[in-house]
Amino acid sequence: MSYPIHHVDTEQTISDDDLRQIIDNFIAQKASDAKKILILPPDITRFYSKAGFISSYLYQQLKDQAEIFFLPALGTHEPMSNGEIDSMFGTDIPKDRFLPHFWRTDVEVLGEISKERIGELSEGKLDCTMEVAVNKLLLDGTWDLIISVGQIVPHEVIGMANYTKNILVGVGGQDTIHKSHYLGAVYGMERIMGRTSTPVRKALNEGFDQFLRHLPIEFILTVLGKKNDKLALQGVYCGNQNDTYEAACELSQKLNLNLLSKPIKKAIVFLEPAEFKTTWLGNKAIYRTRMAMADDGELIVLAPALHRFGEDLAIDKLIRTYGYKTTDETLEAVQQNPELASNLSAAAHLIHGTTNNRFKVTYCPGDGLTQQEVESVNYQYCHYDEMVKRYPIENLKNGWNTLDDGEEVFYVSNPALGLWATEETFNS
Repeated sequence: MSYPIHHVDTEQTISDDDLRQIIDNFIAQKASDAKKILILPPDITRFYSKAGFISSYLYQQLKDQAEIFFLPALGTHEPMSNGEIDSMFGTDIPKDRFLPHFWRTDVEVLGEISKERIGELSEGKLDCTMEVAVNKLLLDGTWDLIISVGQIVPHEVIGMANYTKNILVGVGGQDTIHKSHYLGAVYGMERIMGRTSTPVRKALNEGFDQFLRHLPIEFILTVLGKKNDKLALQGVYCGNQNDTYEAACELSQKLNLNLLSKPIKKAIVFLEPAEFKTTWLGNKAIYRTRMAMADDGELIVLAPALHRFGEDLAIDKLIRTYGYKTTDETLEAVQQNPELASNLSAAAHLIHGTTNNRFKVTYCPGDGLTQQEVESVNYQYCHYDEMVKRYPIENLKNGWNTLDDGEEVFYVSNPALGLWATEETFNS
């Protein structure tokens, strides 16, 4: 049964009291008799999704009737620290209720998407199968209810984040992660971002429908927008069918797609320290603005907490080895190097992070990465302290800014919350 429990338009905001009532309705419909529940929230990189609030409230309301565990949908990210758990979910939930997901070892393969179907979805660019696998915990047969909580927002790999991606990538295995990311990369990021239906979405939905639809999985999907230059919850959708996802996407596209009438010559993007510590995540600054950047423009990425390239140490090594070169160079490297060919999500990430020499990226870390390290992966470097003297972020508002010297810059305070493109690029 699919039922958008709550949806508001772009003129309204869902308060925390409203949200509690929505979740109470969800509990009444789906969790009233549940005795054992698994909640799949995002990790700290989706701090602003309201998923922490929702997950914590579910626990508080259901803990007396049910045994509840949390399996954060980490994908390739590191397990959450106790401090991150406290920040996102509060301090009232026992830490032993949070279970880590290890994408290389904790999964069971259920089947595969055929080589023929992957070839069709990739327009003949890929000749491989794609495994459908999830964390073994989901399959142990003891759960009365599995609740996937997360945010719908434009996404570089799949088009719009969440829904079945939270299962097959968030708590999925390496083959699924590698192949889905690479499928998106070879199909073309600009053809995917901000779109509800894409080849990657079709592959994951089909895998979910064929091998996981029998599980008691329900989705709670949030949509956030900007109200008075602050984030506001403006949509909550609860259900387990595709039309719930599509309805949430429709609102997200209204709120999170920022279509500009002209390209950006100079963009400044800030990466929140608690959320962005690697280029694996921080390159959202590139992904989410690339369709708005002018040829020969400059993207300045303010990344005070940046200390590594990959979330995963093995992928970090690959990024350091191959760097963010042009798409053609990375595709050639995949053909020539078995190590990269066996880590296709890393290859996809390298493709996503290149500008193909169309515009310049200047990364501005604090002391976590050196100039030599940043330049070794083919980005330009400036220290964070030096760049914020030149462009004090406290003087910038989201969007267009004209500085005292007449320079025009475009500021983005958090690239994870939207997609920026020119009207011409997005609609072409």
